[in-house]
Amino acid sequence: MKKIWSEKTAEKIVDAVCDSYEDGTGVNRIEGRNLPVQDKIVEILRTLFVILFPGYMGKLTFTKTNVRFVIGELVNRVHDDLVEQAEKAFRHQCRIRKCEGCDCRTMAEKVTQHLLRRLPEIRELLKGDIAAAYEGDPAAKSHDEIIVSYPCLEAIATYRIAHELHVKDVPLIPRIMTEYAHGRTGIDIHPGATIGKNFFIDHGTGVVIGETTEIGDNVKIYQGVTLGALSFRKDKFGRIVKGGKRHPTIRDNVTIYAEATILGGDVVIGENSVIGGNVWLTESVPPGTTVTISKPELVYRKKAGEGAKKSAPRGKRGPGAPPMRRT
Repeated sequence: MKKIWSEKTAEKIVDAVCDSYEDGTGVNRIEGRNLPVQDKIVEILRTLFVILFPGYMGKLTFTKTNVRFVIGELVNRVHDDLVEQAEKAFRHQCRIRKCEGCDCRTMAEKVTQHLLRRLPEIRELLKGDIAAAYEGDPAAKSHDEIIVSYPCLEAIATYRIAHELHVKDVPLIPRIMTEYAHGRTGIDIHPGATIGKNFFIDHGTGVVIGETTEIGDNVKIYQGVTLGALSFRKDKFGRIVKGGKRHPTIRDNVTIYAEATILGGDVVIGENSVIGGNVWLTESVPPGTTVTISKPELVYRKKAGEGAKKSAPRGKRGPGAPPMRRT
């Protein structure tokens, strides 16, 4: 059989691939020593989960006698690893901005210590999120079940960690964290969003919470909910203008049901409101308001040789529902 693959063929492919690195369009970082490492960020995140949920995450065994020693070792590990990665992120940003005289190492030390000092407060917030999940989901049998199995908790916990780095203007790392959670859970929460206490996402898949979203306390949302931007401002060259309030504000005690879409930075959903499933909103809602869409008209078609299907009892379809039509 004729040999197809050869050293010369391999050299041509390598030359072509390497030439593509020289076109100036990015998508490669040959001199990229100062970029944070994605796998290392995920490792840091998983270690933080062990600190936040001792005995639930990881393989370590905790006892009253060893807990201070084990947590101390983990905290020091996170400190050293995160300082290293944050320094890389700051150096990368400084190279892009052509900064001079920045002390990236000190900046990395400060943001890392800020996050570690905030861990007790993050734990308190997560306790409220777990309680909200338990109270809001009749299928939840215990707090333990929520901690070890609910994807919403992983997404929210990751967000709460990443948010602390985001507010300190750490480049890249917060997004690496939340996009990792997005890939695992199907829940997309930007680290720049502001989310209050006792937050629960039921089921969760397909939820999108944009960067400038503001969510109050005791808010519950279901799968497929989008809190997004209505439109993007553009400059005279047609390029999207970054920044500005683009996503909605959700006040306290609001429930948003599955597949609802709420768009726009000027939109405010008033406290104690309920937004029904599949609702599309681009305007504000006063406090204490329930927003639903009209019930659809059901159409039944019978197959050849079969009798018409029975309609659902009118009493089960709700008052004011439009009549069902048969064709």
